[in-house]
Amino acid sequence: MTTVPEPLSEAENPVRSLDADALRTHAAAALTRSRARSEVLTGAVDDEELSKQHSPLMSPLVWDLAHIGSQEELWLVRDVGGREPVRPEIDELYDAFKHARADRPGLPLLSPAEARAYVGQVRRKAFDVLDTVPLRGRRLTEAGFAFGMITQHEQQHDETMLATHQLRTGEAVLHAPDPPARRTGPLPAEVVVPGGSFLMGTSAEPWALDNERPAHPVHVGTFAIDTFPVTNAEFAAFADSGGYRQERWWTAEGWAHVQRHGLIAPRFWRREGGRWWRRRFGIDEPVPADEPVQHVCFHEAQAYARWVGKRLPTEPEWEKAARFDPATGHSRRYPWGEQEPGPEHANLGQRHLRPAVAGAYPAGASALGVHQLVGDVWEWTSSDFRPYPGFAAFPYQEYSEVFFGPGYRMLRGGSFGTDAAAVRGSFRNWDLPVRRQIFAGFRCARDVAGPDGGN
Repeated sequence: MTTVPEPLSEAENPVRSLDADALRTHAAAALTRSRARSEVLTGAVDDEELSKQHSPLMSPLVWDLAHIGSQEELWLVRDVGGREPVRPEIDELYDAFKHARADRPGLPLLSPAEARAYVGQVRRKAFDVLDTVPLRGRRLTEAGFAFGMITQHEQQHDETMLATHQLRTGEAVLHAPDPPARRTGPLPAEVVVPGGSFLMGTSAEPWALDNERPAHPVHVGTFAIDTFPVTNAEFAAFADSGGYRQERWWTAEGWAHVQRHGLIAPRFWRREGGRWWRRRFGIDEPVPADEPVQHVCFHEAQAYARWVGKRLPTEPEWEKAARFDPATGHSRRYPWGEQEPGPEHANLGQRHLRPAVAGAYPAGASALGVHQLVGDVWEWTSSDFRPYPGFAAFPYQEYSEVFFGPGYRMLRGGSFGTDAAAVRGSFRNWDLPVRRQIFAGFRCARDVAGPDGGN
């Protein structure tokens, strides 16, 4: 039986090893980076566009901005800091569970000027709390967890706002340099991951959220997984072959969705002049062949996998391919090791406004040789969103627990719009299987025969 090593100790963990002053500096920098991004996303459009709803799937950008401030006030100013409320009368307006996204434009929301003033006032108070509150002795503040939680919350809404920008009409207002070109030579199309147990999740990562906890051993049979995410060219072959018109590739649920909505290609694609084009942040361009496909739902990913004679990986398979190091038997923090993500490792943080081509980040490969598992596109898996054994909701049930069950499918790895603070080898994302506005793609897997094969 395979022995699963213990997770990193507190001394080995890079954040837990910081002293109080360094930890405050680290948390302040993370919060500042998040706010700078929020300001770019909300400052790129005028107040009219900031207040309008660009899609019933999304909130007005100004709602996201004030919601960011509301959560920061609730947790950092009121709870951690014990300070008087700033705007208690707006709590319900910005409670994500009180009002559906489609209904939010009709609410008496803060104006853009009011929202900016509010989040600025809250941030000043939050920094004052950070300067004074002990970062030890209470679970919510241990190792700066509450500040990390709020950083991740803002970054998650920044990615949501980036998706809203993709849905808006009009000229381009966001700009960024192109990602790097391919830096690897030819590589095998897939990697075989040996069967055995590995440590999934984390108990040592100080800013990990409740659904990532606790670390626990999971046995995975031998399987093969694609070296890279499925590219646009590969997915276009499926569409061009009539994949959207052939029921045999789809589940009953997926086929009903295709028929109901008349799907013929990934969202934002159109056929023109004998080739595929796409709309990307206000720019019309030919679909790049070697980029990972994005804006596909779970059903499209599953149908493609069936078409090529494969399947989607399970969530444990995905995490083992990303984190397991066969040389040490340990699970890494990131595919490349313990080091925080840098620009050489992955396409993250809105540094670029598109996925990078396959082979662009050899320094980010996993120990097993699987590439681009972090950044570029979220990757659909075949798994439902379920709690790990020993799960405990913290600090509130609405972050994870209310979503557990068969209605949501797991996504892993992060996209080009995900910040490094909100992605790691153990980070879990989930969404409805019909969602296409998110920056999601996938890679395929298959069973491998052998003593540990099959799942």
